[in-house]
Amino acid sequence: MSSHSARIAAFDAAMAAARASLARREPAPALVLMERAHVLGQRDFGRHWRVHVLMLRAAWDLADGREVRGQLMRLALTPIGHLTQRLPRGNNGRSNVSAFKPMAVSDELARLLEAENE
Repeated sequence: MSSHSARIAAFDAAMAAARASLARREPAPALVLMERAHVLGQRDFGRHWRVHVLMLRAAWDLADGREVRGQLMRLALTPIGHLTQRLPRGNNGRSNVSAFKPMAVSDELARLLEAENE
């Protein structure tokens, strides 16, 4: 399996698990899974966009107004971030952190992200 497909497979698995969690009406654990998916999918516009749409749905299900507003803002910023190449590495995509703040990445995720750059 190529490093690109390993990252995408990990992204797809996290998103599938998040969707399953939402289907069980468990939005809080779904958001944790989506944080992982966000880090893995952030460099690809379509994947990045889909994570924020799903985060918005989870925030709505939680009736978390702050997270809903944060996800709406991130959906507006996502195209701009891709156009300007300003995507902070490791950012988890949630409203409790700045959309512009780089964050530490777990060793596992770092291996998946860095393998593509080799």
